[in-house]
Amino acid sequence: MKISRQNAEHYIWGEHCDGWHLVKNKDLSIIHERMPPNTAEVKHYHEKSRQFFFVLSGTITIEVNGNIMNIDKHEGIEVPPLVPHQVFNQSKDDAEFLVISQPASKGDRILLDFHDEKENG
Repeated sequence: MKISRQNAEHYIWGEHCDGWHLVKNKDLSIIHERMPPNTAEVKHYHEKSRQFFFVLSGTITIEVNGNIMNIDKHEGIEVPPLVPHQVFNQSKDDAEFLVISQPASKGDRILLDFHDEKENG
């Protein structure tokens, strides 16, 4: 079956951010995420999950183990397990990106900055 934002399981996280589960199983997770301008996720790390962030549109700012960088359209970055990271959208436009996690990150996230956020990955 074809999968897209239109038919994928959707959830809302953080400050009006969206996620669509394109692949959702214990061994692999692929989520299409949308972050409006001036939003951020909570700083965290994963004990087992390795993640790859790939920008589809816009620009995200990501802090990985204390290093801050911008990731533009059609660029990506890998984040190994146990490495603290946090994604921001500091631009004036929506950012859309894929978050690919292996194994799935659900239940594997250790928060380092405590905000009222639903855990999704």
